[in-house]
Amino acid sequence: MKILVLKSSGNKRGSSNMLADEFIRGAKESGHEITEYDVFRADIRPCIGCNRCGMDGPCVQKDDYEKTLKGLIKATDMIVFVMPVYYYNWPAQLKTVVDRFYSFTPELTYMHKKTALLSVAWDDTDTVFAVVEAYYRQLCSYMDFRDQGTVLGGGCGTPAMTRQSRYMKDAYEIGRRV
Repeated sequence: MKILVLKSSGNKRGSSNMLADEFIRGAKESGHEITEYDVFRADIRPCIGCNRCGMDGPCVQKDDYEKTLKGLIKATDMIVFVMPVYYYNWPAQLKTVVDRFYSFTPELTYMHKKTALLSVAWDDTDTVFAVVEAYYRQLCSYMDFRDQGTVLGGGCGTPAMTRQSRYMKDAYEIGRRV
């Protein structure tokens, strides 16, 4: 299976990317082909709502999304959303990627992609992941994605905290079993 891992942290060696690395290790051990894409460092502009794409055509924006990422998304069997929580929500860079799904929503929906969510937060309260998880579940429902697993790593504010958590193993296990 071809798996696209969308990383959205500004910290290349931070906690969310540590979970991604463990997922990738497990998935590679199971024989899957992995492509990593750093959406934080890519030139991806937000949807401007012009509707020129008509939900089924090229976007008017000529950025890294249209030039590269859209093709990677189409060519993959699974998308892994990797993120730190910023103010109880998805980071803007990753949300921008999802907003741009608009330019090929019907096509993407009919692909029935598998997905996973790997997220970390410094906070470890019951509510820290509520919006992150609710949005992910709604996205999966709307886009007919097939969730393969979710890691919501509360209390992972630093790499040291994350290394000592159970979440590293959880991410690895999702990668190994997909």
